[in-house]
This record gives sequence, C-alpha cells and structure tokens, in this order.
Amino acid sequence: MLRTVVLAASGDPHVRRLVSTSPVTHAVVNRFVAGEDVLAGVSVAGRICDAGLRVSLDVLGEDTTDRQRAHESAATYRDLLRALADAGLTPATEVSVKLSSFGQAFDPPLARELALGVCQAARDAGTCVTVDMEDHTTTDATLTAVAELRREFDETGAVVQAYLRRTEADCRDLAVAGGRVRLCKGAYAEPLSVAYSRRAEVDASYARCLAILMAGRGYPMVATHDPALVELAARLAGAVAGSGADLIALDPGHARRPFEYQMLFGVRPGEQRRLAGAGEVVRVYVPCGREWYAYLMRRLAERPANLLFFLRALRSSR
Repeated sequence: MLRTVVLAASGDPHVRRLVSTSPVTHAVVNRFVAGEDVLAGVSVAGRICDAGLRVSLDVLGEDTTDRQRAHESAATYRDLLRALADAGLTPATEVSVKLSSFGQAFDPPLARELALGVCQAARDAGTCVTVDMEDHTTTDATLTAVAELRREFDETGAVVQAYLRRTEADCRDLAVAGGRVRLCKGAYAEPLSVAYSRRAEVDASYARCLAILMAGRGYPMVATHDPALVELAARLAGAVAGSGADLIALDPGHARRPFEYQMLFGVRPGEQRRLAGAGEVVRVYVPCGREWYAYLMRRLAERPANLLFFLRALRSSR
C-alpha cells in the first residue's frame, strides 16, 4: 500500500514541485545519486572500484520526447564511456541505459540506432551496456531491441522484473549462452492484471525466476538487497555447480557457477562491502544526472526504510 501511494503521488505535479524545491531534498538525493554530471559519476565509480566492487553507471533522463534530447542523451553516454576508459575504470564499470531516453516512445528506430552507437562506444572503451527495463507497456519493445543489439554486440545485457507475471517465461528465453540478465523485483506502478502486488508473491516469483536463470547457460545478475534472496542465490549457484554446470573457482575447494550481485548506490553499502570482502562479485548501480526526481521516488517507494530516512531528514530540517 505504501509503495502504491508513493508512486501515485510521484505523478502529481504539486508533489514534484514540493519535493524538488525542498531545501533538504538534495541532501537526501546525494545518498542515492552520484551527482548531476558525468564527472561526478566517474568520480564515484572510481571510489567504488577502489573498494573492490564493480559499477553500472546510469545517466538519468528517461521519457525523452524530442529527437534533440535523444541525441544529447546518447552523446552524454559516449562522453561518459570515454571518460571511464581514460580513468582506467573499464571493464569494471559498465553502463545502464533506458531506451526511453533515446526516444523509444516516439521513434523506435532512432532509439535502436542511438543504442547501437552507445554499444559501440562501450566496446571501444572495453566494457558493455545493460538495457534497463521500464514499465510493462515497453517490455516487448525493449526485449526486441535487446535481441537486435545482441546480434552485433552479444555482450549487451537485458533486465527482467520479477513482479511481472510474464517474467518466468522471459527468463527461459533469455537464459542462453552468453546472455547477461539482471533480475530485479521491479519499481513501477503496474496493474494487477500484469503484475503481482503482494510482497510474498513478488518474492516467490523472484525465487522462481532466479532458479531458471541459475540453471540456464547465461550470466545471472542478481539485483536484490533482500538477505533471503542473497542467500538463495549463493545456494542455487552451488547446487548448479554440483550438477556439473560450468564452474567458477572462488577459493580452493569452493566452486560455483558464475553470477554477480547487484545493489543500488546508497542502499546497504555495508552489505555490499561484506559480500565483496567474502569474494563475491558485487556491482553497484550508480545513477547520475539532473533528472533525479523519478528515480528518487521509485527508491522511496521500494523500501519503507528509504521513505522513513527521507521523512526524518525533512523533519530535522525544520
């Protein structure tokens, strides 16, 4: 219920104006967003890589409505990738893109063309791209675009959302050799006809999808902060290894199929460091850019602790 209320309120222009202009908001945003430009994102990525973790950088700015903005968004990603390569942060740092920032809503061919250019820039920089998923109305178009991108750039990653009822089938299709698949719970307001709403249902769907990906031939990217699901991923990886699948040696006598954890910048950083210190591959999803409002609201809606953190900050600023 809390999640639904926050996501619904985020679409209210009065709420947007209140949150965007509050003196305390930017201090809170700093917990979840690396900064408002590419250089800030590169700087934060450097600190995270120095700590032994990997990074996926996202330049915020979804739902582009004109061609100029779409081209500008793609150019920003190309600049970011050059900066990452110059800083020696690839391949440990990849980038995440939303096709709506490249004009998917009004010109799908343009979005694919710009995405191809970003994938080429990523390859030139020694890294790769993961294509983020957005609301359910874009799922088919996004997966089609990913399939087209992978014909030329087979390292391109896909994202699926466990709260959608269709995702188990999508996982079966995507769990192929070389397929990089990020599994997250999902953070958009969706109708019950297409998405699970109860936490227990979403968690159960996540577990089923994770089992499919772990048993497949691709590379699972386990995007969760849930301790139970973190533990489940490790168990499933070990069970698959025991069945004779491809293995990765973590230490003598300990082998599992390869996968990585992914967690959000600003959420459970201690757990991120603990997992990395234990030898796990951990990638931190780091957003940067001025268009932070929609991202912030989804983060607040995902976990009551995030919303309480924001409300306490507001109260302490009075």
